[in-house]
Amino acid sequence: MFTGIVEETGFIKSFDGKKLVIECKNVLDGTKIGDSIAIDGCCQTVTSMASNTFQADVSAETLRITKGFKTGERVNLERALTPQTRMGGHIVQGHVDGTAKYLGDMTFEVSRDLDKYIVYKGSITVNGVSLTVSKNQNNTFAVAIIPHTLENTNLKYLKTGDLVNIETDILGRYVEKFLSTQNNNITEDFLKENGFM
Repeated sequence: MFTGIVEETGFIKSFDGKKLVIECKNVLDGTKIGDSIAIDGCCQTVTSMASNTFQADVSAETLRITKGFKTGERVNLERALTPQTRMGGHIVQGHVDGTAKYLGDMTFEVSRDLDKYIVYKGSITVNGVSLTVSKNQNNTFAVAIIPHTLENTNLKYLKTGDLVNIETDILGRYVEKFLSTQNNNITEDFLKENGFM
């Protein structure tokens, strides 16, 4: 689990389609093989470490659901939570839901499937960065971002048309699942009888 508070940006040193090597510094402090690090919001397991680098094995599912990884690309990095970590962002699993297209001015276009989980003033993760939705309509959303966050993440390098990894708020997905599995007998008569109509 993560918070969406990026600790540093690193670089993709190499990626051969399966093995990903990240060049970084800060997130290696206290990290050991088997630990999790979010790379642009995507939880990956550290499989080996060397001087200023770590390696992760990337699954086919990760490649299918994310924007992918390109050698030389700058990526946001965050180590997994510990019991002592402050919860400065929001609950982030590191399980990317899909991608969004950058439209400029911190506005993004998403599929209808993802849009239903995005709410005004709710939390969203963009490339691993915990942000607040400031606008949401017609399969697009905008986020509020402070200068510090922009300066210390790879979001400042976005160009119109770029894809970003998106993780919507997990609470919405749990509510949807709960409601879809219940024996709901909510009818118009039920709503009237209980003062909702």
